[in-house]
Amino acid sequence: MPSAWPRPCAPVPAGCKRAQKRTEGQRMERNITLIALFAALIAALGLVPSFMLASGVPISAQSMGVMLAGTILGARRGALAVLLVLFLVALGLPLLAGGRAGLGVFAGPTMGFLVGWPVAAFVTGWLAGRWRDGTPVVMPAIAAFIGGVIVLYAFGIGGFAIIADKTLLQSAAVMGVYVPGDIVKAVLTGFITEGVLRARPGLARG
Repeated sequence: MPSAWPRPCAPVPAGCKRAQKRTEGQRMERNITLIALFAALIAALGLVPSFMLASGVPISAQSMGVMLAGTILGARRGALAVLLVLFLVALGLPLLAGGRAGLGVFAGPTMGFLVGWPVAAFVTGWLAGRWRDGTPVVMPAIAAFIGGVIVLYAFGIGGFAIIADKTLLQSAAVMGVYVPGDIVKAVLTGFITEGVLRARPGLARG
């Protein structure tokens, strides 16, 4: 009769352990590189000419960088890329649209949007990851719309209401002018995400 005792597991060879550690180290280096790369992308999009409206909130391309960080890198890495940008801005690097920097921007009209950036990237990435096998272009665009428009504007409107001492309804009316442009960004994000992940499918894997 076969023994009822479980057989001891074979020890993992030392070479396999070293290879596993090396692989984990390479994965971590790759993730750090991608986080830094997308932080640089978000900062670079701040150099695209922006338009400052009377509300004090600029129309810029940086929110599309937040969307792309989520749809391409995923929830965790996308949010970390955005947090890196905000950390550098807080240190004084002029990475926001119009060359804005310093702790003062977190007490200005865009405060709610800046606080909402990492949340928007996380939600966008989480949805894009769940819908990765869905319809190309459409699903990442919808994920970008939900995370980068609906979620982000919830923070932006709330923050603007606090800073400008307005009601949420009044703040929503002021922010409404920005929505069509951000919808266009969400659609562009869908196309760009599809093109990038088709060329480099491994980017979506953390």
